[in-house]
Amino acid sequence: MIISKDGVAVTNYHVLNGALSQIFVETNNGITLEAKVLGVDERLDLAVLKIESEQELMPATIGDISRIKLGDEVFAAGNPYGLGITLSKGIISATGRDYGNPYLDLIQTDAAINPGNSGGALLNSYGHLIGINTKIFSETGGFQGISFAIPVNKIISISSEIIQNGKAKRAWIGNFRVKPKRIILNNLPSSILEIISSDDDGPLFKSFDIKVGDMIISINNSTATWENFVFYLNSAFPGDEIALEILSEGKIKKVLVRTEAG
Repeated sequence: MIISKDGVAVTNYHVLNGALSQIFVETNNGITLEAKVLGVDERLDLAVLKIESEQELMPATIGDISRIKLGDEVFAAGNPYGLGITLSKGIISATGRDYGNPYLDLIQTDAAINPGNSGGALLNSYGHLIGINTKIFSETGGFQGISFAIPVNKIISISSEIIQNGKAKRAWIGNFRVKPKRIILNNLPSSILEIISSDDDGPLFKSFDIKVGDMIISINNSTATWENFVFYLNSAFPGDEIALEILSEGKIKKVLVRTEAG
């Protein structure tokens, strides 16, 4: 998707398939132009390109992500199976999908997305860009009605960082997944985030002996809800500190995690 008149474009990182040195982009009117990679964010599966063109290109109109609602009609654009530009229609099934990964914030839709749709636009009913299609959930490899797109606000934010700095400067404390739960803590019902998987990498795990099964009970002195966790993590910059209280083996640990660039 072209997002600026001077040829800045975005696609999924996996679409490049390792081709970082020589890339060509074919426009809708059949013109082939060379492009270079400005930078990538592998965790978000995003690549930012600069298309070499002597003429101004027509960018997508950016939609207002704050106004999307469950049930809104959407259209997924792409080139499934190499058939040519194709639209499929669906609705927004959910927002904020994450698989328990705090670094993700995906739009879920039931618009048909198949191989070749990756990196294509997710459009609202006005034709405005609200995301780019990135993956499906499938037990067979075929479309099963659960598709995901990176929201356009995150695309613009990360792309701006890549253009300015050559990479995305996101705060990172480790690769892990959590699951929201309610437990009784100090005789009161409490919201917590249980760590359900981890690769034991990153400052949270290397410095504080945190492990799977431990429970985050507060974040920066706020309740350990999913929304608070994502907000504080995504609002931080590398080098910032995040205060966590963690219940581990029946004891509460107070830790101050210094974030790294991720």
